[in-house]
Amino acid sequence: MSMTDPIADMLTRIRNGLRAGHRAVTIPGSKAKRRIAEILQQEGYIEGFEWSEDGRQGQLELQLRWVGDQPAIEGISRESRPGQRRYARSKEIPQVRNGLGIMVISTSRGMMTDRAARKAGIGGELICSVW
Repeated sequence: MSMTDPIADMLTRIRNGLRAGHRAVTIPGSKAKRRIAEILQQEGYIEGFEWSEDGRQGQLELQLRWVGDQPAIEGISRESRPGQRRYARSKEIPQVRNGLGIMVISTSRGMMTDRAARKAGIGGELICSVW
């Protein structure tokens, strides 16, 4: 059975792993998911990630970050969906929790955070928000 929204599946696996108290989650890989993991690591929401080849599409293992007994990610949500895409110009990109969170945006220059997209003056598709 094919998956209609693999990025939403990734976010759900992260959310479920955090609620279950896991230290790591394994996700079927793709270039877009790898870039999202890089952004989450740069912003300090995950400890790291590891890419492994399995002969098909690869596996992505995320090491979730915990601060004491609380997860570093309080919330994570999908913004643009396959049935309802959300786009924004650089000046219209919404802030997540008044700047305390990040939004991952797919632009013509690749995936980046909302701050980087505003600074570069480019808009794009709003992928997900993390706080």
